[in-house]
Amino acid sequence: MGVKAALPKYELYFYNTVLSLALLWATSWIFDVSSANINRKTFKSNIKPGWHYFGRKMDTADFEWVMWFSTFRDHILFALSGHILFAKLCTMLAPQYRSLVFLVYGVLAVWTSMGWTYVTLMLSHCILLYSISLVKIRWLCFLTGLCTLASFKCEPFVSWQAGFVEGDFELRHVLFYGGCGFTIMRCISFALENCERKDGNYNILELLKYNFYLPFFYFGPIMTFDQFYTQVNRCDLSRKEREMWNISLHGLMNLGVIIVVDILFHFMYILTIPTDLRLLKHLSDWALVGLAYVNLVYDWVKAAIMFGAISTVARLDYLDPPKRPKCITLLYVFSETHFDRGINDWLCKYVYNPLGGSHDSVVQELIATVCTFGVTILWLGPCKVVLIWAFFNCFGLNFELWAAKFFSMEPFASFETAMSAAGSRRLRAIFNAFNFWCIVLFNILALNSLDFAKMVAKRLLLKGFPITTVTVLFVTYCLVQVIKERERRQALIDDPDPEPSASPSDTDAHTDSTQAATESGKEKSE
Repeated sequence: MGVKAALPKYELYFYNTVLSLALLWATSWIFDVSSANINRKTFKSNIKPGWHYFGRKMDTADFEWVMWFSTFRDHILFALSGHILFAKLCTMLAPQYRSLVFLVYGVLAVWTSMGWTYVTLMLSHCILLYSISLVKIRWLCFLTGLCTLASFKCEPFVSWQAGFVEGDFELRHVLFYGGCGFTIMRCISFALENCERKDGNYNILELLKYNFYLPFFYFGPIMTFDQFYTQVNRCDLSRKEREMWNISLHGLMNLGVIIVVDILFHFMYILTIPTDLRLLKHLSDWALVGLAYVNLVYDWVKAAIMFGAISTVARLDYLDPPKRPKCITLLYVFSETHFDRGINDWLCKYVYNPLGGSHDSVVQELIATVCTFGVTILWLGPCKVVLIWAFFNCFGLNFELWAAKFFSMEPFASFETAMSAAGSRRLRAIFNAFNFWCIVLFNILALNSLDFAKMVAKRLLLKGFPITTVTVLFVTYCLVQVIKERERRQALIDDPDPEPSASPSDTDAHTDSTQAATESGKEKSE
């Protein structure tokens, strides 16, 4: 059954009402728990004084959020502002050299923040992978890149390379691993694209421009080399109508979301509560389930804002960076689940799609997903939590294909064909509700902790059965139907239905008039 299957309006109103009430109910539980335990001893390290306007402490458990929008906000703003200024001047005066200005400013910024030895380390990796790419053997380039990436994840290589970072700047540990990891991924993309080029090789200067583009250097997102090369070297730098307005609006929206999240951190300690297992045992089922869901939504918001801020700068440079990841609230299938669209596009282009082919074969899909998650494990750093996360998500992605193959056989296919479009949509939403919570449980173990994920699973499936289990799945069913309705409306916009044919009465009238004209014509001829 198609995505355009519609449901009655009163049914959709009911789903929206149930979903809104459930979210408000779960939010009230989290707010009550946060207020009641604000002075708890285990909270002292993470709950710090916040904005004095509210007279409450705020949750500071997320280092990345605090780093970006509090502690090192001025450093990041200063570096990006300088990039925007010099890029604008060069675009106005000498647009043909703007990619060189990106390179020079990027190298100087990295040199200033991390030292010349770190710049030398990055250059050595670029030169190594560039030299290998000249051979134009894809598997050799990929293998060399993965071995180089592993050198930043395994001892004693990582400690030896970390010694190249000078000084005691607090952010340098984060910048070291971010810059190294993204540098290797960019170099692999360059090497593979150079293998595909039939006439000659790309210049090493193009690799350096690609790698040292400052907005993407430390934190991503990743653009594949072919996209970056085409966009950064284009001659036409004119903008579309209202493009600057859209960029400005996008930047203001990011700023607004940052303020909203900071305000919410004063009232809901969603990051600190999951770290206290004793407190979690005394929470209600609604508070625990809501906490798991909100944590996943927050991680998406953080990724969207961090990449959104960088993408705004890139769009000012006439680039088209990877879009923000799809909201986790709108996901109910594993095939669309990701938190970094740049890495997802990179993996799909160089690993998943080449190995998976048409993605119809069960064996090919299994090989493609295993290899894709293998590279992802190496990218994130092999550890127990990452291995468990990769196993369950790999299984979920393959299980979706297996289930689709199984239910496409008889008698299931005939059974669904005999159903109405609305009935098929309701039936599929039931299975999607189970899938939604598999996605939630499989991902919070990587975002929070394995113990927190176990506790949520036990409360949802064992201790809370059947009341909590059925209630949560029903609310999730309502959520899935709301998502499907949104997808239906978007599908009607993207691919509108053809205009209806003429009504029977109009057809009859047209036929009668034609017959009358024919008869009159016969009379005249006689």
